[in-house]
Amino acid sequence: MKILLVGAGLSGAVIGRHLAEAGHDCRIIDARPHIAGNCHTERDAETGVMLHVYGPHIFHTDDEGVWDYVNRFARFLPYQNRVKTTAQGRVHSLPINLLTINQFFGTTLRPDEARAFIESKADTSITDPQTFEEQALRFVGPELYEAFFKGYTEKQWGCSPTELPASILKRLPVRFNYDDNYFFHRFQGMPQDGYSAMVAAILDHSCITVELNTEYRPEMAAEADHVFWSGPLDGYFDYRLGRLGYRTLDFERFSDKGDYQGCAVMNYGDRDVPYTRITEHKHFSPWESHEGTVCYREYSRAAEPGDTPYYPIRLVEEKALLEQYIDLAHATPGVTFVGRLGTYRYLDMDVTIREALDTATRFVAADGDMSAFAVSPV
Repeated sequence: MKILLVGAGLSGAVIGRHLAEAGHDCRIIDARPHIAGNCHTERDAETGVMLHVYGPHIFHTDDEGVWDYVNRFARFLPYQNRVKTTAQGRVHSLPINLLTINQFFGTTLRPDEARAFIESKADTSITDPQTFEEQALRFVGPELYEAFFKGYTEKQWGCSPTELPASILKRLPVRFNYDDNYFFHRFQGMPQDGYSAMVAAILDHSCITVELNTEYRPEMAAEADHVFWSGPLDGYFDYRLGRLGYRTLDFERFSDKGDYQGCAVMNYGDRDVPYTRITEHKHFSPWESHEGTVCYREYSRAAEPGDTPYYPIRLVEEKALLEQYIDLAHATPGVTFVGRLGTYRYLDMDVTIREALDTATRFVAADGDMSAFAVSPV
């Protein structure tokens, strides 16, 4: 079959590779001048530092099959994400752990003591947290919430934590030991030569052609037996019902000599600091050595037409519009919507790859008889 895949990020590359290995002719297009989507990496010409162009991407998973898959196309070296935060004039360790608690409150609590201490701070009158703020107040109390979550969240999402669902905070752990590894998955690492090199290896197949700087045109679908769309769901329909809400990021690059901040990621929790964090990219490749350094200040704001969409907002208004686009998608034959943008969901890289592998496997098994969504967006 002739397959058109719109987007040369992880979803398009993984699906394309699997279908190519099954003998299908895969044409992959991307409007951008590079492959790998938002996990695109490139060498900085000035310093030689490997840059995560659209913000840091750290690979972590418990899915052994996905771990084996990425290691088939790249050499992964060990990497653990150890985040720091500057809040109220002091530096603390994230996620909140025993060191954070003892430093913040000036205590020397042991794990059981710290657990009881935090419970005493918590608002136990909140029995069924519905909002981000209620979730935070119930589980860490007002002091830690104000220092580490409230201001950062207002900057990241552009609204009050009282307007966000509790589920956003449920992903963030609180630990009553000194483990400051941000993730808890079995497999964690970074591709030695960057994500773009990994995606290039995935795309390296005789049945795959890649066309960059190429916008999708509706007539392209007529030349294919099936289309896999990893662009914005509403974008496929030319936003005819309105635009789904996204947050986007602006990056302010600066360079320096030596080591600027001593860590890869420094969050800024105070509301009066306009950026959410500073990332220092040489620390994402600790096996390399560079005299110079490159940093980015990150600013979050609502995405506008023409911006790169990052985080789906998925609040009440967006979910209602999403349902309408899902109905449109189901009424559109020959197209399957995949990935973070195509299904309007926040997806980590490992989940993106797993869903892409499963989608391609189903497509091959069904001889191309594929529904609009292999994974439901709701």
